[in-house]
Amino acid sequence: MRGFKLKDRCKTTQVHAYNANPFPTISPTSSKLQYLTIDSILSESPFLPYGLPKTHSFEPPLDLSLKSLDFVQSLAHLYRKLQMTQDFDKSLLHLEQYALLYTLGDPKLLRRCLQSARQHAVDVHSKVVLSAWLRFERREDELVGSSPFDCIGRVLECPKTALLHGYDPKSVFDHCQSHGPPQPPPNQISDANNFLTSENDGGIVHFCIHNHEVNCIRGRIAALSAPLKSMLYGDFIESEKETIDFTHIGISVDGMRAVDSFSRTRRFDSYPPNILLELLSFANRFCCEELKSASDSYLASLVSDIDEAFILIDYALDERAPLLVASCLQLMLRELPGYLYNPKVLCTFCSSEARERLATVGQASFLLYYFLSQVAIEDNMMSKVTLMLLERLKECATETWQKALSMHQLGCVLLERKDYKEAQHYFEMAIEAGHVYSVVGVARTKFKQGQRFLAFELINGIISEYTPTGWMYQERSLYSLGKQKILDVNDASRLDPALSFPYKYRAIVMVEEDQVEAAIVEINRIIGFKVSPDCLELRAWCFIALEDYQSAIRDIRALLTLEPNYMMFRGKMRADHLVELLSLHVQPWSPADCWMQLYDRWSSVDDIGSLAVIHQMLINDPGRSILRFRQSLLLLRLNCQKAAMRSLRLAWNHSTSTYERLVYEGWILYDTGHREEALAKAEESISLQRSFEAFFLKAYALADATLDSESSSYVIQLLEEALKCPSDGLRKGQALNNLGSIYVDCNKLDLAADCYVRALEIKHTRAHQGLARVYHLKGDRKSAYEEMTKLIDKAQNKASAYEKRSEYCDRDMANGDLSMASLLDPLRTYPYRYRAAVLMDDQRETEAVEELTRAISFKPDLQMLNLRAAFHESMTDFSRALQDSEAALCLDPNHKDTLDLYSRTRLKNT
Repeated sequence: MRGFKLKDRCKTTQVHAYNANPFPTISPTSSKLQYLTIDSILSESPFLPYGLPKTHSFEPPLDLSLKSLDFVQSLAHLYRKLQMTQDFDKSLLHLEQYALLYTLGDPKLLRRCLQSARQHAVDVHSKVVLSAWLRFERREDELVGSSPFDCIGRVLECPKTALLHGYDPKSVFDHCQSHGPPQPPPNQISDANNFLTSENDGGIVHFCIHNHEVNCIRGRIAALSAPLKSMLYGDFIESEKETIDFTHIGISVDGMRAVDSFSRTRRFDSYPPNILLELLSFANRFCCEELKSASDSYLASLVSDIDEAFILIDYALDERAPLLVASCLQLMLRELPGYLYNPKVLCTFCSSEARERLATVGQASFLLYYFLSQVAIEDNMMSKVTLMLLERLKECATETWQKALSMHQLGCVLLERKDYKEAQHYFEMAIEAGHVYSVVGVARTKFKQGQRFLAFELINGIISEYTPTGWMYQERSLYSLGKQKILDVNDASRLDPALSFPYKYRAIVMVEEDQVEAAIVEINRIIGFKVSPDCLELRAWCFIALEDYQSAIRDIRALLTLEPNYMMFRGKMRADHLVELLSLHVQPWSPADCWMQLYDRWSSVDDIGSLAVIHQMLINDPGRSILRFRQSLLLLRLNCQKAAMRSLRLAWNHSTSTYERLVYEGWILYDTGHREEALAKAEESISLQRSFEAFFLKAYALADATLDSESSSYVIQLLEEALKCPSDGLRKGQALNNLGSIYVDCNKLDLAADCYVRALEIKHTRAHQGLARVYHLKGDRKSAYEEMTKLIDKAQNKASAYEKRSEYCDRDMANGDLSMASLLDPLRTYPYRYRAAVLMDDQRETEAVEELTRAISFKPDLQMLNLRAAFHESMTDFSRALQDSEAALCLDPNHKDTLDLYSRTRLKNT
């Protein structure tokens, strides 16, 4: 391990994403503010009718997910369970993995968990729920004209395949073959029941229904079930009759003819649903399992829309037809969240009686109610529907983690509803189930009931008993007094710089002390690497207090891009209405002004400013799909994936051409992990119309793989074709930048440099990074360093630029750049890995491990876990090396380096 420089292992040539600068320049304010207090400012401002937030009423929300006190240990334990479990029992374990990883907020990780759960689902019910959940994560219901039967073309999410029995985990990523309603397979009568083989052997029996007779073969009808056999051949009087009255049995003449036909052929003709329902009822009355199964399957295949599902589900539950129930449920689930508050949906799911009714046909489960409750929480956490669904979730919980999760979430919802005693009860039950984090809920409820000291003591006890973490000090700060409060807030930031509450709290304190400019600087620190609506709102409030309305409008427009229906001033005013009011006091921009502003902000790597400009352009031209697409690119850069996907769906909805819509659909598929399907959409789009975006999508998707020389040449060709198509400088600059990267990978450095220079000529500022890489590969580190310095000077979001520049200077200067990168964006992992590698090279092993441990405590990253496992292995601490490698593999089970390390340490640890 010490035979080579570990820091070299941590270096990367990857082009890093840019994040917002936490220290943008503050505009000078009016001199009158030097003599006025904040209270006098607020009393004069027409735009702050509800005032600024106060520290005494400001508190962080509780985390709704499972929160382990030793996250790495929990990951490792779950990975061991997955390794020891048979494949067909893994589905629920992957659901537990989803619940554990939810706190990380990584959509890709969560999607992988749901896909794995679906891959190992054995029963139809689980397949239906998980395929619907995967669809919900992509929000396909928001696409105009979409059908609940639409899928990505893979078995994994196919609604028709989900209704088929059987377990084949290897097939779920195959293309699904069903393009129409699946027909039930022909059922063959078993040898045991086939005791009559001809019509003559059994004779004819006449079933009389009112004034009509249906002629049937006695033996064939008797073969449908033991009760019918006893009736027709046993000691019953009907066995001696040639005509049997079935008038009051509950079946029509057509229904009885269908029974006769099925008894002869074991197949169905094209019957309408009412006849099939009669067959289902007949099968239940006379215990005809084969007829019931066939009727159930056939009816399930006929459910084609939500209205049919609403009608048929009651019949299905009454007749206990599990497949028909599953088919109806599938349509309801795949229409979420749109139909969440439909009375029929509520009647089907929400009450205890409804859950018990579903359970009679095997269609009530923790999985089902976990999905439903998450949809409800996301839509409206405080609604009665959310509370009822969580109560059903609790009733379905059987395993310890399920009980802990359901109790904790119930506590959180009741706390929001201000039902403090009941919330405390559920938090205490969650603690009994082993969820220590729920102590936060108990403390919060006691505090709300006027028991501040008891709340303080509860959290103080947690800090004393366990390894302290940021959230512990954050929570204790709510109950601390005087200087201890700000000390706790600062300790929370020190242990977990990603927590937003401490920054906001310090900013509000500064506002209360009439230091509004300092408050803006403080809130900039968190916005610089973690953009959220509440932080943007707080900064906008501060700008309004300073009468800097242009900056306030910028932040509110960016906020509205993240949450279009956001309510400001603690839910008292619509954010878009405030923009309208503020806009009366600033210079309006024409469409040409907006494009100029967008170019300036895009070239200065000002993502929030760019979002605000695009938002304004969309107000004037809401149907401009290309602007929605640009919006999605910025949101992805800011790590706001849900908002980015919404923008992409809106781009799709507003597209006026098929070829353009195919491109946006391709990006939706690519960004949700379906690369091959994205490529197919790009190719289909190109076949209709050669366009920049179609060629760019195809090139981008192809480049997302290990490229050989032939593949690289093809990607280069695609990007060159893209550049020949009409587009604006913003996108052409990106294409040139990507083209330069491919040339670098092919060692064509002069061609790469030419691409980067051309990109810079059209103000694609990020091309400085690619050009610096070219200089470095040519052995000119000085020019590489200078090129990155140019990027730092120009870019507002510069954390990644400092990080990259560190590769082109000596160790001391590199440490300075990496320290600045960590200050600007503490969530970037490369600086921690580099510093740890340097310490390890200097044989300061304990310090190296501590450097990684501090970062892993708030950012449990795969690369850092893998590196710490390697450190432990080199220190012959094989048990810790094994635990870290297991935790890393729980995040990515296919990571080759970690798999190799895991295999080695497992052997050494035995």
